[in-house]
Amino acid sequence: GNMVEWCLPQDIDLEGVEFKSMASGSHKIQSDFIYFRKGLCFGLACFANMPVESELERGARMKSVGILSPSYTLLYRYMHFLENQVRHQLEMPGHYSHLEAFYDDKKGVLPDSKGTPASQQPVHWLPSIHRYMYPEMKITHPAGCMSQFIKFFGEQILVLWKFALLRKRILIFSPPPVGVVCYRVYCCCCLANVSLPGLGGTVPESKPFFYVNVADIEMLETEVSYVACTTEKIFEEKRDLYDVYVDNQNVKTHHEHLQPLLKINNADKEKYRRLNDQRQMLMYSQEVGEDCSSCEEDLFILFFMEQNNRIFQTLMEVSASQDKTLTADHARGMGLDPQGDRSFLMDLLEVYGIDVMLVIDNPCCT
Repeated sequence: GNMVEWCLPQDIDLEGVEFKSMASGSHKIQSDFIYFRKGLCFGLACFANMPVESELERGARMKSVGILSPSYTLLYRYMHFLENQVRHQLEMPGHYSHLEAFYDDKKGVLPDSKGTPASQQPVHWLPSIHRYMYPEMKITHPAGCMSQFIKFFGEQILVLWKFALLRKRILIFSPPPVGVVCYRVYCCCCLANVSLPGLGGTVPESKPFFYVNVADIEMLETEVSYVACTTEKIFEEKRDLYDVYVDNQNVKTHHEHLQPLLKINNADKEKYRRLNDQRQMLMYSQEVGEDCSSCEEDLFILFFMEQNNRIFQTLMEVSASQDKTLTADHARGMGLDPQGDRSFLMDLLEVYGIDVMLVIDNPCCT
C-alpha cells in the first residue's frame, strides 16, 4: 500500500494523505497531478512512475511529491517544481535537500483547527508506492482549463451551472489521470460565483474538495454542499453521498425533484450560443491585435458571474417590492425559461431563502 516516506514538519498530522496524493488506479499511468483537501488545507501533488529492475518493488517505482497550503489558488505555481522533484526522487531516492530548501523558503503560518494561526508550517511530504506502469498521459496547464471544461461538456455546462448555483453535492467520476478532472471541479465551482453584496449569508459555501476516495466517505456524509472528483467507481452506488453524479459527459441525479434540471431548454441554448459568440469575438479581437489582455478564462467566469448577478438582483428587487410577485417576464429578463426553469427557480428561492411568490403557471396539457 501507500506510505508517507518523508515530510516537513515532522510532527504534522498527515493521516490519509498518502492515499489523497495518489489516485486509485494511478499504477496504470506514468505521470499525473492531483489536487485534494486535507482538513482546512488544500494539497497539490505530482505523481510519477518509473520501471525498475527490482523484485522488491515489483518492477515499478512510484512516488508523489506534494505541498499543503491554506489556499488552492496559487498551488499550480509550484507544479513545475513538484514535477521535477518527483522525477528526482524516482532516480535518486532519499535525497531531500531540494525539498528541505523549498520548505524553508516557502513556509508560513497555517491556521489551526479553530481557524487561528498556529505554529504549524506548510507541509512537504513524499508518499511512496510500488506497482506496475503503463504509457504516459499528458495534462495541460490550468491556463486553458475553463475553455477545455466548456468544450468537454458543451451545452451540459448549463445543467452543471444550475446544480452548482443550487449548492448541490456534485461528484465527478473519471478513471486516471485525475489532474484534468481536478480542474473540472474548480471550473464547476466558478460557475456559481456571485458578486452581489449581502446575498445569502446562510447559503452553504460551494466547496471544491477536488480528489476524494473511500477514506473520505465519513467526511462527505456530513457535507451539505461540495464539488469533488474520484477515480473509484464504488461511489456511484453510495447515493446518500451525492446529489449529482457526472460520469464522463453524462450528468445524472437520482433525486426525482431534480430530474427536470437535466433537460436543456431554449433559454439554456440561447445562453450557450451567447457564450460561444463572445468567445468567437474574443478570438477575433486577439487575431487582429486589438485585445491581448483578456483571456477565455476571464470571459467564462465573468459570463456566469454576470448571469448569476442578474438573477439575484431581480429576485432581490422583487422580494423588496409590495406584491413580491415573480412573473414570466421577470424570468425571461433573468435569461431563464419561464416554464423550463420553473423548478430551478423554486429550488433557488428555497435554497437562498428569498421571499418571492412565483406566478409562472405550468403549461396546460392538450
